[in-house]
Amino acid sequence: MIRLIDKPTIIEAVGTKKKIIEEYVGKVNSNTSDVSIARMISPEGWEEPGQKPEFDEYTVVLKGTLHVKTKEKEFNVTAGQAILIGKNEWVQYSSPFTGGAEYVAVCLPAFSPDTVHRDA
Repeated sequence: MIRLIDKPTIIEAVGTKKKIIEEYVGKVNSNTSDVSIARMISPEGWEEPGQKPEFDEYTVVLKGTLHVKTKEKEFNVTAGQAILIGKNEWVQYSSPFTGGAEYVAVCLPAFSPDTVHRDA
């Protein structure tokens, strides 16, 4: 299968400030359930609720710093670094530092609101 994806779909984000999610591959933009690939732009001071997703999430930071909190540890993932969060692990993402963060997230299987299991 060869398929050109002309542009991403902007997905509404959850969190304390407006974050941009550009889904290139996934359930919304390409009707793909095996994997989702999205570019995220989160402003300084953004934070989302914790979650315990049913998918593995691979995150590569392109600019700035993404703060990643797990039950055991906290990480500051900076430009050029990546982090893997395995499925069913509790995680919380934020961008508390100057300039926010820009990153690419790959989820296997694809992200869906039904499988992310955000904290109340």
